[in-house]
Amino acid sequence: MLVSDLLNSIARRAIQNLPRRREGNKDTKSFEKIHPCLLLFRVEPVGLRKQLRKMGRFYRHLYHQVTAWDNLLLAWRKARKGKRGQPPAARFEQNVGERLLVLQQELSSKTYRPGPYVNFTIHEPKKRLISAAPFRDRVVHHALCNVIEPLFERRFIHDSYANRVGKGTHKALDRAQSFARGHAYVLTCDIRQFFPAIDHAILLDTIQQVIVDPDVLWLCRTILHSGEGVLDAEYEMVYFPGDDLFAACRPRGLPIGNLTSQFWANVYLNPLDHFIKRELKCRGYVRYVDDFLLFADDKRLLWQWRQAIIDFLSNRRLTLHENRCHPRPVTEGIPFLGFILFPHHRRLKNRKGFAFRRRFRNMLAEYEAGRLPLDAITASVQGWVNHVRYGQTYGLRRELLSSHLIIPPQP
Repeated sequence: MLVSDLLNSIARRAIQNLPRRREGNKDTKSFEKIHPCLLLFRVEPVGLRKQLRKMGRFYRHLYHQVTAWDNLLLAWRKARKGKRGQPPAARFEQNVGERLLVLQQELSSKTYRPGPYVNFTIHEPKKRLISAAPFRDRVVHHALCNVIEPLFERRFIHDSYANRVGKGTHKALDRAQSFARGHAYVLTCDIRQFFPAIDHAILLDTIQQVIVDPDVLWLCRTILHSGEGVLDAEYEMVYFPGDDLFAACRPRGLPIGNLTSQFWANVYLNPLDHFIKRELKCRGYVRYVDDFLLFADDKRLLWQWRQAIIDFLSNRRLTLHENRCHPRPVTEGIPFLGFILFPHHRRLKNRKGFAFRRRFRNMLAEYEAGRLPLDAITASVQGWVNHVRYGQTYGLRRELLSSHLIIPPQP
């Protein structure tokens, strides 16, 4: 055993026997009597606790876990879930053993290069450019996230609800509504052009605060560079204090649709979460991707928090929709995740109901023409009903689903 490992082991055992002390206690005499080896750290008891907790925050030697066969096999199974009938997933599965071996060799030798994205645009709920990576690249994304996501998960706050196991939109709505019952005002915030504005240098610096494995960082850079420029057309240049003309050339943007993009979005905004919870001392805080709410009983305090958040986000090269970001009474209704939240009930946003009505009519027309099976319509309706039933939408569902006749296609 190395001397440093021995000292760490002794220190951890000694800390377990330390009495709990307040932060203001500066007396270290009893602490120094525990073991002379602890004097090598030259810190007070509280400081030693913090230092030892930080000793494990840097992670090395992770790349072999990413390239391990079992991890790649698990990543392939996750990537194909719900997509086995699609041609890219079916082609990969046709010779999956050989393809995974080639992928493992490319990752191990660092000759892996991501393929081109397939871009398409969706218009509901609003216009977005979606970039789909090739299937083999999605396997790599899952393999990477299988290893590094748990290391960041323990650093995320409880009230971050996007793209996390055991979280989701409905739990975020429940949490926000519980805060609305206990506070008088809410500050609604929305980050402007979030995914196109994510700065690669800042993101990599945030990742390197936890992971120092050079091979894992190489893979992160490779995936990041593969999406560079994909969302340039969606980004409107914003200059921040200290920028020069070359700031427009900074690599930025995460392709919407990648598993890594969803995960890295949480990593990028995790410092904001801790700033709001630890520095602003806001207890009523909920975030889902780039939409977040702050609750308080003092409207002037919310205005102060608003300015502090704007200043903090500028350091991460992000901006708010300032015309939408202002305090309001919770009794007016809180627009959040497709619903309007009130302290004791919630309603679906009008545009969400209109959007599904339009899509439902289009699906019925496709079915009557024989171009869409009835099972696809049933699955779509069931998915929508399962989402909107968390609000006061019984009348809407009854009116919408009973006012349309399903006519079988004519032979």
